[in-house]
Amino acid sequence: MIRHLRGLWRSLNAAARALPVGCGEVRRLAEEWGALRHVATLVARGASPSVIFNAAAAELGALLDADYTAIKRYETDHTESVVTLWRAPGSSPVKIPFGGRWPVEDDAASAAVWRSHRPAQMTSESFDDQLAAWLQEQRIGRVVVCPVISGDRLWGTMNALYLGSEPLPGDTEERMDKFVELLSCAIAQAETRTELVASRARLVTTAEATRRRIERDLHDGPQQHLISLSLRLREAEAELPRDQREARRHLSDTVQDLSAALAELQEIARGLRPPLLARRGLKAALKGLVARSPVPVELHVDADGRLPEQLEVSLYYIVSEALTNVFKHAHASVVHIDLTEEDAKIRLRVRDDGVGGADPSGGSGLTGLTDRVEALGGTMHVTSPTGRGTSLVVTVPTSRAGG
Repeated sequence: MIRHLRGLWRSLNAAARALPVGCGEVRRLAEEWGALRHVATLVARGASPSVIFNAAAAELGALLDADYTAIKRYETDHTESVVTLWRAPGSSPVKIPFGGRWPVEDDAASAAVWRSHRPAQMTSESFDDQLAAWLQEQRIGRVVVCPVISGDRLWGTMNALYLGSEPLPGDTEERMDKFVELLSCAIAQAETRTELVASRARLVTTAEATRRRIERDLHDGPQQHLISLSLRLREAEAELPRDQREARRHLSDTVQDLSAALAELQEIARGLRPPLLARRGLKAALKGLVARSPVPVELHVDADGRLPEQLEVSLYYIVSEALTNVFKHAHASVVHIDLTEEDAKIRLRVRDDGVGGADPSGGSGLTGLTDRVEALGGTMHVTSPTGRGTSLVVTVPTSRAGG
């Protein structure tokens, strides 16, 4: 698709440059295809949904000479929410009204599109009192709204907003409708990626909740039961006559077996959620983790204080899984782990001097790491040339309580 768009855009551009100044239709078509190519390229490269939405709004604004553009999504509770808002260079910043979400029926243009599935153009006076007041406060006089169709459903709208009350060119709605129709595929793919990230986040959250429940159940159930049995057997052993050596020996062996089973169960519980992580934070937990590593590890952590709990848990298990991969596959002699916090982001780098050749798409533990990282809204890059070790770099945003 991208290759086809690129070739078509080049042909249209060449034709547009060769035409006389008065032949604007082909020029407009070339501009539209160039804008579409830009957005489609972002989709193909796996850009984040916010980047794709921002680009789509900016391209629409430039094509239609709008002062502002917005993408709004229809929600299941019959409200609409603002996904992104773009303003032209030189236009004053505006604050999105009502927290960025309001009932569809309060927005006359969106309500009209909801009913007809066709573009609508209105003046600020056509809106309800509150929204009309906001538009007039921003000096926005005209609004053009176009439906975004995803598959067989009305997904949302793209909106072009204009300062003043000057009439717009007669083909504004038609041009907008055609361009948005072409963009709908890109918007649908971006929305699918949003849903995928949200789904991964739910899976990680559910897994963590399950982990905590199992840990609690182990502590309150089997561990306490084993401790009680061990104490009762010790009491029974102490009450046996001294000449019952064989029975005493059997009881002593049983108590030792129970102690071994309890220690194994406690080790499993610690693996589910290290107590050190909850008590003293990520840095201390990572020190404990690398101390048990069969491969020598050089650890450097530069993060101030405690991080949000879910972030600490996720980073701990990312490092744990990375070390497991090194131990299983890399045949490395040393691992370097660097974790730093800067500009509201955590950057984690795990690199080894092993055999390399790791393939993130090969169904290894790297797939699970990718899911966990993307659920945090982060990115992960793996470099693993054969014979030259593997480097894994994770970048995730962080927001501290009260920050």
